[in-house]
Amino acid sequence: MAQNVTNKPNVVIGIDVGGSTTKIVGFRHAEGQAPALIPPMFVRATDPITSIYGALGRFTSENELSLSDIDRVMMTGVGSSFLSGSIYTLDCRDVSEFSGVGLGGLYLSGLDEAIIVSMGTGTALVHAKHTEDGKTQMKYLGGTGVGGGTLMGLAKKMLGVDNVEDVEKLCEGGDLSKIDLKISDLSRGDEFLNVNTDLTASNFGNLSGLAENHDIALGIANMVAETIAMISIFAARGNGIKNIVLTGNLTNITPVRRVFESLEHNFGVNFIIPENAQFATVIGAALYSDDAAQ
Repeated sequence: MAQNVTNKPNVVIGIDVGGSTTKIVGFRHAEGQAPALIPPMFVRATDPITSIYGALGRFTSENELSLSDIDRVMMTGVGSSFLSGSIYTLDCRDVSEFSGVGLGGLYLSGLDEAIIVSMGTGTALVHAKHTEDGKTQMKYLGGTGVGGGTLMGLAKKMLGVDNVEDVEKLCEGGDLSKIDLKISDLSRGDEFLNVNTDLTASNFGNLSGLAENHDIALGIANMVAETIAMISIFAARGNGIKNIVLTGNLTNITPVRRVFESLEHNFGVNFIIPENAQFATVIGAALYSDDAAQ
């Protein structure tokens, strides 16, 4: 007589609950194989609980998953604290955001060690390293309150724009010479040996009365990106590392990306923006294991 075989749940779900957006991802696990990524997605909702259930419902529907396929749900993000208990009957576990940032950054970049920069509403830096015993060391290095929230807050107040796509479009054609002071504006450069005098000496230090909205928009994006870039460079130098992995929603904004591209040569670091960089934290959460992280 044939025996009934029950398939063991093999999907681990990661959910990152932010202030206005929830990100969700999954990994299929099969014995003897590396976890297979199920493509991540965004879901927007008015409150965290609605967002969590909406994200799970949409994700399972679009990927033809049933609850019986899911082994556990790994929760992270500021909004995850609003959930008490399980989702339906699923095993739910909390993962610190910093663990998610570190694990996700290394996974997406394929590196064994790096400074991982999470650019969200603010910015957090994590030193992550795979060790020879198969574990992953993660150390939170600090961060800055300058991030996507700064970009949008200043854009709303100064430009009357509250949509990131509109800010990015406004940056097109912007002229930083009407906004920022460069080192070359202050000196011939004789006392700055081996320093690129095209680097910024003062953000908004040369704000012209003739500056238009696209100049100001570019100045805001440039200031946010330069601030994050420099604290990342200092963190990398302090830890003897050259590879800096950039993650979070700001990685999708073209003028922000250009700043990192322009600065890496000047300071001898590698700024890396991997595919799916905006989903690094939720990917790391889904990969988290108590046995593999420390």
